[in-house]
Amino acid sequence: MKTPSPPVKLIVGLGNPGADYARTRHNAGQDLVSEIANSYHQPLKASAKFFGLDARINIAGQDLRLLVPTTFMNRSGQAVAAICQFYKIPPESVLVAHDELDLPAGAVKLKIGGGHGGHNGLRDIISALGNNKNFGRIRLGIGHPGDAKLVVNYVLKRAPIAEQNDIENAMGNVLPYIPNLVEGDWEKTMRELHSKN
Repeated sequence: MKTPSPPVKLIVGLGNPGADYARTRHNAGQDLVSEIANSYHQPLKASAKFFGLDARINIAGQDLRLLVPTTFMNRSGQAVAAICQFYKIPPESVLVAHDELDLPAGAVKLKIGGGHGGHNGLRDIISALGNNKNFGRIRLGIGHPGDAKLVVNYVLKRAPIAEQNDIENAMGNVLPYIPNLVEGDWEKTMRELHSKN
Protein backbone atom coordinates (compact mmCIF):
# COMPACT_ATOMS: atom_id res chain seq x y z
CA MET A 1 0.00 0.00 0.00
CA LYS A 2 1.35 3.42 -1.00
CA THR A 3 2.22 5.77 1.84
CA PRO A 4 0.22 8.98 1.46
CA SER A 5 2.28 12.13 0.97
CA PRO A 6 1.74 15.02 3.37
CA PRO A 7 -0.64 17.77 2.24
CA VAL A 8 0.97 21.14 1.55
CA LYS A 9 -0.13 23.72 4.12
CA LEU A 10 2.40 26.47 3.38
CA ILE A 11 4.02 27.69 0.17
CA VAL A 12 6.98 30.03 0.61
CA GLY A 13 8.37 32.15 -2.22
CA LEU A 14 12.01 33.16 -1.88
CA GLY A 15 13.48 36.46 -3.03
CA ASN A 16 15.11 39.68 -1.91
CA PRO A 17 13.06 42.72 -0.83
CA GLY A 18 12.96 46.11 -2.52
CA ALA A 19 12.56 47.60 -5.98
CA ASP A 20 16.20 46.96 -6.93
CA TYR A 21 15.59 43.19 -6.82
CA ALA A 22 12.07 43.07 -8.26
CA ARG A 23 11.68 40.56 -11.12
CA THR A 24 15.32 39.48 -10.92
CA ARG A 25 16.16 35.82 -11.49
CA HIS A 26 16.78 35.28 -7.75
CA ASN A 27 13.20 36.40 -7.03
CA ALA A 28 11.53 33.72 -9.16
CA GLY A 29 10.12 31.95 -6.07
CA GLN A 30 8.64 35.17 -4.74
CA ASP A 31 7.10 35.89 -8.15
CA LEU A 32 5.47 32.45 -8.24
CA VAL A 33 3.84 32.87 -4.83
CA SER A 34 2.57 36.30 -5.90
CA GLU A 35 1.03 34.63 -8.96
CA ILE A 36 -0.64 31.99 -6.77
CA ALA A 37 -2.08 34.72 -4.51
CA ASN A 38 -3.36 36.65 -7.55
CA SER A 39 -4.93 33.56 -9.10
CA TYR A 40 -6.96 32.99 -5.92
CA HIS A 41 -7.74 36.72 -5.51
CA GLN A 42 -6.08 36.84 -2.10
CA PRO A 43 -3.61 39.73 -1.81
CA LEU A 44 -0.41 39.20 0.15
CA LYS A 45 -0.41 41.49 3.19
CA ALA A 46 2.46 42.68 5.35
CA SER A 47 2.89 40.72 8.57
CA ALA A 48 5.48 41.87 11.10
CA LYS A 49 4.83 38.69 13.09
CA PHE A 50 5.99 36.53 10.17
CA PHE A 51 8.71 38.86 8.82
CA GLY A 52 7.06 38.94 5.41
CA LEU A 53 3.92 39.10 3.33
CA ASP A 54 1.32 36.42 3.86
CA ALA A 55 -2.09 35.30 2.65
CA ARG A 56 -4.56 32.53 3.43
CA ILE A 57 -6.51 30.72 0.77
CA ASN A 58 -9.00 27.90 1.13
CA ILE A 59 -8.95 25.03 -1.33
CA ALA A 60 -11.60 22.32 -1.00
CA GLY A 61 -11.99 23.10 2.69
CA GLN A 62 -8.24 23.07 3.40
CA ASP A 63 -6.30 26.15 4.49
CA LEU A 64 -3.20 26.99 2.50
CA ARG A 65 -0.87 29.72 3.74
CA LEU A 66 1.30 31.72 1.36
CA LEU A 67 4.42 33.51 2.57
CA VAL A 68 6.97 35.82 0.96
CA PRO A 69 9.72 36.68 3.45
CA THR A 70 10.70 40.36 3.37
CA THR A 71 14.06 39.69 4.95
CA PHE A 72 16.99 39.27 2.61
CA MET A 73 17.39 35.85 1.03
CA ASN A 74 19.99 34.60 3.51
CA ARG A 75 17.57 35.27 6.41
CA SER A 76 14.54 33.52 4.88
CA GLY A 77 14.44 30.95 7.68
CA GLN A 78 13.36 33.55 10.24
CA ALA A 79 10.02 34.03 8.46
CA VAL A 80 9.50 30.32 7.72
CA ALA A 81 10.21 29.25 11.31
CA ALA A 82 7.89 31.96 12.69
CA ILE A 83 4.87 30.98 10.59
CA CYS A 84 5.47 27.23 11.06
CA GLN A 85 5.63 27.62 14.84
CA PHE A 86 2.53 29.82 14.98
CA TYR A 87 0.33 27.55 12.85
CA LYS A 88 2.03 24.29 13.91
CA ILE A 89 2.94 23.42 10.33
CA PRO A 90 5.45 20.54 10.12
CA PRO A 91 8.38 20.87 7.67
CA GLU A 92 6.90 18.02 5.60
CA SER A 93 3.90 20.25 4.78
CA VAL A 94 6.05 23.18 3.61
CA LEU A 95 6.77 23.82 -0.07
CA VAL A 96 9.51 26.35 -0.90
CA ALA A 97 9.57 27.96 -4.35
CA HIS A 98 13.04 29.10 -5.42
CA ASP A 99 15.24 29.87 -8.42
CA GLU A 100 17.36 26.96 -9.67
CA LEU A 101 20.64 27.46 -11.55
CA ASP A 102 20.88 23.78 -12.50
CA LEU A 103 17.72 23.87 -14.65
CA PRO A 104 17.32 25.78 -17.90
CA ALA A 105 15.10 28.87 -17.91
CA GLY A 106 11.51 27.73 -18.19
CA ALA A 107 12.00 24.29 -16.63
CA VAL A 108 10.26 23.49 -13.36
CA LYS A 109 10.79 20.50 -11.08
CA LEU A 110 9.23 19.42 -7.82
CA LYS A 111 11.22 17.53 -5.19
CA ILE A 112 10.97 16.53 -1.55
CA GLY A 113 13.95 16.94 0.73
CA GLY A 114 17.61 17.22 -0.19
CA GLY A 115 20.36 19.68 0.57
CA HIS A 116 20.55 23.40 -0.15
CA GLY A 117 22.73 23.10 -3.27
CA GLY A 118 24.49 26.35 -2.38
CA HIS A 119 21.21 28.31 -2.30
CA ASN A 120 21.42 30.70 0.67
CA GLY A 121 17.65 30.86 1.16
CA LEU A 122 17.34 27.08 1.41
CA ARG A 123 20.43 26.94 3.63
CA ASP A 124 18.87 29.35 6.14
CA ILE A 125 15.49 27.59 6.11
CA ILE A 126 17.11 24.20 6.79
CA SER A 127 18.98 25.75 9.71
CA ALA A 128 15.89 27.57 11.08
CA LEU A 129 13.86 24.35 10.97
CA GLY A 130 16.40 22.58 13.18
CA ASN A 131 18.41 21.12 10.27
CA ASN A 132 15.25 19.49 8.92
CA LYS A 133 15.54 19.10 5.13
CA ASN A 134 12.26 17.23 4.60
CA PHE A 135 10.29 20.09 3.08
CA GLY A 136 9.26 20.22 -0.57
CA ARG A 137 10.76 22.48 -3.19
CA ILE A 138 9.49 23.96 -6.45
CA ARG A 139 12.68 24.48 -8.44
CA LEU A 140 12.19 27.19 -11.06
CA GLY A 141 14.90 27.00 -13.70
CA ILE A 142 16.79 30.22 -14.45
CA GLY A 143 19.75 28.71 -16.33
CA HIS A 144 23.44 29.09 -15.46
CA PRO A 145 25.90 31.76 -16.64
CA GLY A 146 28.51 29.06 -17.32
CA ASP A 147 31.06 30.20 -14.74
CA ALA A 148 30.70 30.03 -10.95
CA LYS A 149 32.35 33.47 -10.62
CA LEU A 150 29.48 35.03 -12.59
CA VAL A 151 26.64 33.50 -10.55
CA VAL A 152 26.05 36.31 -8.03
CA ASN A 153 25.79 39.00 -10.68
CA TYR A 154 23.68 36.69 -12.88
CA VAL A 155 21.00 35.84 -10.30
CA LEU A 156 20.64 39.46 -9.17
CA LYS A 157 19.86 40.67 -12.70
CA ARG A 158 16.65 40.46 -14.70
CA ALA A 159 16.52 37.81 -17.39
CA PRO A 160 16.22 38.88 -21.05
CA ILE A 161 12.60 39.08 -22.24
CA ALA A 162 12.58 35.66 -23.96
CA GLU A 163 13.98 33.91 -20.87
CA GLN A 164 11.63 35.81 -18.56
CA ASN A 165 8.70 34.69 -20.69
CA ASP A 166 9.89 31.07 -20.37
CA ILE A 167 10.15 31.42 -16.57
CA GLU A 168 6.66 32.97 -16.37
CA ASN A 169 5.23 30.18 -18.55
CA ALA A 170 6.74 27.65 -16.13
CA MET A 171 5.00 29.44 -13.25
CA GLY A 172 1.74 29.26 -15.17
CA ASN A 173 2.24 25.49 -15.50
CA VAL A 174 2.46 25.17 -11.70
CA LEU A 175 -0.80 26.97 -10.88
CA PRO A 176 -3.27 24.20 -11.89
CA TYR A 177 -1.50 21.74 -9.57
CA ILE A 178 -1.86 23.73 -6.33
CA PRO A 179 -5.07 21.82 -5.37
CA ASN A 180 -3.27 18.48 -5.96
CA LEU A 181 -0.46 19.54 -3.62
CA VAL A 182 -2.93 20.67 -0.95
CA GLU A 183 -4.39 17.15 -1.14
CA GLY A 184 -0.92 15.60 -0.84
CA ASP A 185 -0.91 14.19 -4.38
CA TRP A 186 2.78 14.78 -5.04
CA GLU A 187 3.11 11.77 -7.33
CA LYS A 188 0.57 12.94 -9.92
CA THR A 189 1.85 16.50 -9.74
CA MET A 190 5.46 15.45 -10.32
CA ARG A 191 4.55 13.12 -13.17
CA GLU A 192 2.41 15.65 -15.03
CA LEU A 193 4.40 18.79 -14.25
CA HIS A 194 7.74 17.24 -15.18
CA SER A 195 6.30 16.02 -18.49
CA LYS A 196 5.77 19.67 -19.51
CA ASN A 197 9.53 20.39 -19.43
